[in-house]
Amino acid sequence: MQWQTSRFLIDLARPQVMGIVNVTPDSFSDGGRHDSLSMALAHCELLLRDGADILDIGGESTRPGSPAVGLQDELARVLPLVREAVKLGVPISVDTYKPEVMQAVLDLGADIVNDIWALRQPGAAQVVAAHAQCGVCLMHMHSVPQSMHQEHMQGDAVRQVRDFLEAAALALEALGVQRQRITLDAGTGFGKTVAQNFALLARERELASLGYPLLAGWSRKGSLGQITGLPVTERMVPSVAAALLSVERGARIVRVHDVRDTVMALKVWQAMHDNDALPG
Repeated sequence: MQWQTSRFLIDLARPQVMGIVNVTPDSFSDGGRHDSLSMALAHCELLLRDGADILDIGGESTRPGSPAVGLQDELARVLPLVREAVKLGVPISVDTYKPEVMQAVLDLGADIVNDIWALRQPGAAQVVAAHAQCGVCLMHMHSVPQSMHQEHMQGDAVRQVRDFLEAAALALEALGVQRQRITLDAGTGFGKTVAQNFALLARERELASLGYPLLAGWSRKGSLGQITGLPVTERMVPSVAAALLSVERGARIVRVHDVRDTVMALKVWQAMHDNDALPG
């Protein structure tokens, strides 16, 4: 399985680690830590030394209850870093739902549009479809960030998420976007209960059966805090465990804060699988 992006054809035979780079003052885990260009670029370089395969840059927090960010503010946060990050020699993803930001970062050479709204904002799908070969990640979100923690999904989340993502992907293909450019994300924590989030993990193979690569975003999420009692700053171990379980069930990309620890854990997982068929 491969993922076509603007500049890179990513081989997903080995699980890929996407390192999170937040250039926001209010992200739930690391808000304000990388909100200058020099600090953000240094963080990008650190994540690459730690083994990140892809960098995901975001200029607007989507934590539960977070306020929306204006277009000009998001552009001011994101564009200077993207301009420098595209020189680092790895795929650059930008986490945004605004079509104007998508167009601007793609014009700078960004490789992937990572959209929590699955291109439902007016004009967003057209921006992606007009590009020759950028990658795109379509995520499921119930409700909106401002109120999703108060308006959880009802019923079978796995079936609803699967149906939504399949429809979103097929709609994008109908606009001329090649299937190889599309990746799907179940949207852990985005309007789901703790039980629904873990049902999505347990039954992840049902999403993988759609035939698109899956991206899993469990890093430091609230559901991990709910079951462990750990604050957000101490959720590395459960985050790595969730990433491994996601990969075991079919995810090909894991989006994480703790890159080095995840990379080391995946090396152990890979070694096990590489030797699984060998005689004892």
